[in-house]
Amino acid sequence: MSRLLCLLAISGLAAGCGGDDDTTCGSPGSAGFGLTVSSDEVNLVYGGLTASANNDCPATDAPAGVVSLTINGAQMSTIVGAGLITLCIPRPDQLDSGAQLANIKIVDLNGMDDNCNYSIDSGHLPTGTVMGIGVCGNGTDSAGFGLVFNGFIGLRRTCTTATDSVSVGITGNVAVEPVGGL
Repeated sequence: MSRLLCLLAISGLAAGCGGDDDTTCGSPGSAGFGLTVSSDEVNLVYGGLTASANNDCPATDAPAGVVSLTINGAQMSTIVGAGLITLCIPRPDQLDSGAQLANIKIVDLNGMDDNCNYSIDSGHLPTGTVMGIGVCGNGTDSAGFGLVFNGFIGLRRTCTTATDSVSVGITGNVAVEPVGGL
């Protein structure tokens, strides 16, 4: 997604969001374009994101009652079992004001295309931001919420006989639905 399109999406979504008073909860209707991990050499898209308050990566500085969120999704591809993404958000209470991508734990990110397999390259520090839209109850509201990604990560690319590292953008406006029982 181009930077201009991303900014337009954020502006349009923010206008319909309740802001700090949390009166408008849930993923905005336009959320769900997909989370794109891409460069001129790679194009992976993830969707079907769900969140659960598992407290898998608790922040030591989190206020009482703030539980870390685990977010899971799948690669949207015609290749069966193509890839998965798992994120952990230590401070979901900070999503409305934008969180640094480096503070979001990318637990797992793997995918494939017709030629190569990809996995997260932990040697590259993620940069950029993640903005929450319609986040209520620290991400545990039954309405779900939206996330807007705008950053860069590194992937380890394994093709037939070669393995290397590639820098990719991680962008998009994606809906996150609650897992039953939140």
